[in-house]
Amino acid sequence: MEALKQGSDALFILLGGIMVLAMHAGFAFLELGTVRKKNQVNALVKILVDFSVSTIVYFVVGFGVAYGTHFFVGAEQLAAKNGYELVRFFFLLTFAAAIPAIISGGIAERARFYPQLIATAVIVGFVYPFFEGIAWNQHFGVQAWIKSLTGAEFHDFAGSIVVHAVGGWLALPAVILLGARSNRYRKDGAVSAHPPSNIPFLALGAWILTVGWFGFNVMSAQTIDKISGLVAVNSLMAMVGGTLAALAFGKNDPGFVHNGPLAGLVAVCAGSDLMHPLGALATGGVAGGVFVMMFTLTQNRWKIDDVLGVWPLHGLCGLWGGIAAGIFGTKALGGLGGVSFSAQLIGSAMGVVWAVASGFVVYGILKAVMGLRLSQEEEFEGADLSIHRIGATPDREVNW
Repeated sequence: MEALKQGSDALFILLGGIMVLAMHAGFAFLELGTVRKKNQVNALVKILVDFSVSTIVYFVVGFGVAYGTHFFVGAEQLAAKNGYELVRFFFLLTFAAAIPAIISGGIAERARFYPQLIATAVIVGFVYPFFEGIAWNQHFGVQAWIKSLTGAEFHDFAGSIVVHAVGGWLALPAVILLGARSNRYRKDGAVSAHPPSNIPFLALGAWILTVGWFGFNVMSAQTIDKISGLVAVNSLMAMVGGTLAALAFGKNDPGFVHNGPLAGLVAVCAGSDLMHPLGALATGGVAGGVFVMMFTLTQNRWKIDDVLGVWPLHGLCGLWGGIAAGIFGTKALGGLGGVSFSAQLIGSAMGVVWAVASGFVVYGILKAVMGLRLSQEEEFEGADLSIHRIGATPDREVNW
C-alpha cells in the first residue's frame, strides 16, 4: 500500500507539473496576441528560453534556496520513492518559471533579450526562492513570528502572493526603468493606441492558462490524499466571477474579457482551499473589476506602459487574493477558518516589499551595466527582426 501511495503521489504531482508547463504556452500566446505583429516571434522565443534558463537555475540553485534540498547525489537516491522529490521539483519549477513569464508581458516590445535572461537567472535562482522558502518552508522563523502576533500563519495555498504578486511587483520596477514604448505618450498629452495584434491568439493564450490553472491550484496539494474538490470549484467560481466583472467594467472589450478569468484565478490561489464557492465568486469578481480599472488608470492616466497589464493582473489581483483569503476564508463568511486577516496583511505586504525592492535592484543594476532597452531603430524595426532576424510571416513579407 505504501508503494502504491508513493507511485500515486508521484503521478499526481507530475500531472500537475505538466498542466502548469502547458500554461507557459498560454503565457506565450497571450503575449503574442497582445503585442504588435513585429514583436510576435520575440514573445514566443522569450517564454521558451526563459523557461529553459529557469529550469537550470532552479535545479542547481533555486530549489535548494527554498527547500534546502539539492540534487548532487547519485541517480539511485534521486529515484527513491518513485522519484517523488524530482517531480516535486518539476512541479515547483513551473511555478518559479512563471515569474519571468509574467515579467515578459510587462516589458514586451522594447526590452533587450540577453539582459532579461540574466534577470531571469537571478530572480529564479535567488529572489523568488528566498520568499518561497519563507512562505512555504518556514525559513527564518517568519511564519512562527506572524503566528505569534496574529494567531495564524500567513496562508497562501497556491501562490497569489508567492508567485503572482511577487511576479507582478517585480515587473513594475522593470517597466518603470525601461520607460514607455516610443511614441506611446506624446508631448501634447495624447496617448497612442497600440491595439492587440491578434485577438484569437490572445484568447487562445487565456484559455490555455485557464485550463492549466486547475493543475496550478488543485495539484498544489502535492499529495493525492490532500486533493480537494473545494479547490477546483473555488477556482471555477473565481474564474467566472472575474470574467463577468471584466465584461461589465470593460464594456465588452475582448482583451479585458479574456484577462478577466486570469484575474479571478490569480486572486483565488491563496484561499482556494478555504473559501466557500460564493466567497471565491466574490473574490474573482472584485479581481476582474480591479484589473480593468487599474489597467486603464496605469496606461492612460499614470502613463505606465505595462504592455499586458501584468502589474494590475498579477501584482494587484495577487495582492487582493492574499488579503481576500483572510476575509472569505473565515468561518464567519462560510470558509473553513484557521486564517487571520492581519496575518494575511503582513505576509502579503512582505511579498510586495521584497519584490519591489528586488526589482529595482536587479533591473537597476542591469540598466546601469548593460542597458535594458533596444535602440530606437531596433524598436522601430521590431524585436522580431532586430533580435531574431525573422518575422512571424516571412513568406508574406517577402511577397510584399
